[in-house]
Amino acid sequence: MPLSETWFMEGYIDFELQQYRLLAYLKEVKKQFNETKLYPQLADIVNHYNNLLAFRNNKRFLQDQFPRKLDIINTRKLELVYERMLADDELMQELEHITSFALQEMKGTISEGTEIYDFVEKQLLIEPVGIIPLYKNEGYVFIRYGSFCEVRIYNYNITLFEHQDARYKGIRMEYIDSRQKTLANTYEQIKIDIIRNIRTLPNPAVYMVEFPMVVPFIETLLPVAKRVLAREIEGI
Repeated sequence: MPLSETWFMEGYIDFELQQYRLLAYLKEVKKQFNETKLYPQLADIVNHYNNLLAFRNNKRFLQDQFPRKLDIINTRKLELVYERMLADDELMQELEHITSFALQEMKGTISEGTEIYDFVEKQLLIEPVGIIPLYKNEGYVFIRYGSFCEVRIYNYNITLFEHQDARYKGIRMEYIDSRQKTLANTYEQIKIDIIRNIRTLPNPAVYMVEFPMVVPFIETLLPVAKRVLAREIEGI
């Protein structure tokens, strides 16, 4: 049961109703965590938690996010409606009750997710394959997990994002191919084959990532590996 960004103040603002909505959402998130599936649930619940904090720390948030009345068109009238809502002590107390409960419940669930994340991160082994060139913003990463011989090969790119006044770096990964790692077909040999066959990067940075257990690849291992690789390359 997904939640919108402003779920806690949509529809009829009633503690029991919103509590039911929240608990149904958290039940589904915990179900995914119990299956060791972290994403997108972990990122989603962290966003909801931050939205609630923003609301509690800045009640003007309500003016921008509260659902607008369809029968009120004039902007000035809308502002007056919002001001009356903000001045409604009973309404604000109910919202405070809802957000306090939600923050506490979400915090516990987030802790469950971060414990899984930390465990996976600590077990990850990441090492360069061969000599790493000075330019590391683009290259390849080999990912293998469990007792499988399959090596999944991804191209990675460190990219710069701009959001309002902030600039930050991220990492994008694109699946390329899979190979079998054997005594003869080592990571170094796979690197040579990839460079020879693709030819877009003559001297690429190449990293290998290994994880000793079997976990959901798309929902857990890949997103954790991306973050660890990004930190290894750029400290981001």
